[in-house]
Amino acid sequence: MCGIPERTIDAVRDLGVDGLTVVSNNAGVDDCGLGLLLQTKQVKRMIASYVGENKLFEQQYLTGELEVELTPQGTLAERIRAGGAGIPAFYTPTAYGTLIEEGNFPIKYNKDGTVAIASEGREVREFKGQKYVMEEGITGDFALVKAWKGDTRGNLVFRGTARNFNPPVATAGTITVAEVEELVEEGELDPNEIHVPGVYVQRIFKATHSEKRIERLTLAQEGDGQVDLPSGRARIVQRAAEELEDGMYVNLGIGIPTLASNYIPEGMKIELQSENGLLGMGPYPTEPEADADFINAGKETVTLLPSSALFSSSDSFAMIRGGHIALTILGGLQVSEAGDLANWIIPGKMVKGMGGAMDLVGSGSKVVVTMDHTAKGAHKILPACTLPLTGKGVVNTVITDMGVIQVVPGQGLVLTEIAPDTTVEEVQAATGATLIVAEDLRVLPY
Repeated sequence: MCGIPERTIDAVRDLGVDGLTVVSNNAGVDDCGLGLLLQTKQVKRMIASYVGENKLFEQQYLTGELEVELTPQGTLAERIRAGGAGIPAFYTPTAYGTLIEEGNFPIKYNKDGTVAIASEGREVREFKGQKYVMEEGITGDFALVKAWKGDTRGNLVFRGTARNFNPPVATAGTITVAEVEELVEEGELDPNEIHVPGVYVQRIFKATHSEKRIERLTLAQEGDGQVDLPSGRARIVQRAAEELEDGMYVNLGIGIPTLASNYIPEGMKIELQSENGLLGMGPYPTEPEADADFINAGKETVTLLPSSALFSSSDSFAMIRGGHIALTILGGLQVSEAGDLANWIIPGKMVKGMGGAMDLVGSGSKVVVTMDHTAKGAHKILPACTLPLTGKGVVNTVITDMGVIQVVPGQGLVLTEIAPDTTVEEVQAATGATLIVAEDLRVLPY
């Protein structure tokens, strides 16, 4: 909900206009943001990336009341940016080998659970030996954005990570409506600080008030930042931290991967990237420091560092897609012996959306997956994934509570490290695919 046009959404709700196709990274929560338009059933189709915190969204989709096109977050940002730039289509490595590329993913269900509308496949072309998926640009009849400041010429300035999707969206509307917290006269904004020029904005107004709700108020804790975890989880976090190297630009996924930053050795400096538009993510704030305009990709409150940089979501994924982020650590539901990853959906049961995961694993950076070795006794490391893929052949390393497995092209899965409280035989029994045991097998010290 960081940077959403709250009062404009209220106005759309009050107008009662329905049958809307809405393009947005997510749909807010049940009682705030776009969730309000879902409550009143004014939305016919959502084109979105992540829907994990909106139960009404998930319910309406699974029961056939709502059409949903799930799109990788970086692809969504670039589709909007391309639309605003007059580019009808582009090629991206993101989502090759997944349901997004293959098609036949349910856009709309019938009430009996059968598929009423399925997605179309994407055109694939090869450039310099790599496969790319064609995606079309997106434009809208109206673009609704929120800015910190604006002037009467329509120039806009954003604050913190509230910038996110707003700049590309502002360029992609036939009529762009800008809601601002502060409206000043022409000439009062510094031209060097304008993020969106007024040529893109047709309507502008000052909001009467802004609630600016924080979804996950996350505060700094006393101590060194290391948290109490079950022994297996703690092992995963500590071993994941060993993947970090001085000077790295790194993207850490939500949950266990994020905790790895608490175990960075003294003197080592890394730059944490948050895909909603922040490079150089600082620690959680104290209560007085918490600010609704400074949020990470996990929707948590964060602080900036002296070296931090802020930018739009389209710029953020240009960094990722362009190979400028050296390492990605994220969670997984399943990993195959070929390095395929599944981590975003359990069809018919869990619809979270892929968020930025498809973009991150398709970028060519090193990909480390952290997860429990099994799920309620079921294998998560398999000859082939049975869940829809996040990426094909993208995983380099798997770190679990039982050890570390390297995905070696042409060989398979190589067990290189093992937990001190288990055996090779136990690890193999807990693994659905065949493991090759390294000759220099390391026993983890924790």
